[in-house]
Amino acid sequence: MTRSLLSAILTAALAAAISPAISTTATAAERDQRFFQSVEGHWSGPGEVVAGKYKGTKFTCNLAGTTPEHRAGMVLDGTCRVGLFTQKMSATVEEGGRGRYRGTFLDGAKGQGLDIVGGNVNGRTVVFALNRNSLKGTMAAKLPDPDTMMVTISVKVEDDLVPVIGVKLKRTDSVAVGAVAQD
Repeated sequence: MTRSLLSAILTAALAAAISPAISTTATAAERDQRFFQSVEGHWSGPGEVVAGKYKGTKFTCNLAGTTPEHRAGMVLDGTCRVGLFTQKMSATVEEGGRGRYRGTFLDGAKGQGLDIVGGNVNGRTVVFALNRNSLKGTMAAKLPDPDTMMVTISVKVEDDLVPVIGVKLKRTDSVAVGAVAQD
């Protein structure tokens, strides 16, 4: 009888310990999904190379944001223009299980771009880890309000992250598709 009482108490304690973790994970996944849905729509705005060989180069981007149907994630796809030259631009990322994000910036490290090897949504900001051979960096997208998205791409130089590209996009469609709850 004591053994079954102890077993019941341990089972109840284990269930109580696991329940908050499960609900926190679901809540985090829902928050991530809300963030990504808020990126849906059309975006346009200026950017600038702020470091490196092409420092000072200004450009304008026109991007469309979409989300995958059955997973948390996003696709930003479109073009950026410098003068008369237009370059295809894209970032694709999806949750790959257990809250880990994977994807590509441009065509990935096997092409001319970077691989997205991890990421984290924190309120109105997402930060993705970027990788290409020995080059490491981050891509951060912040939504200070429903109609503004600021994207910064930084690379790791020794122990520091150095911003290389900054873009400030404005929503060009008439209504925000999603909303991000403030934490």
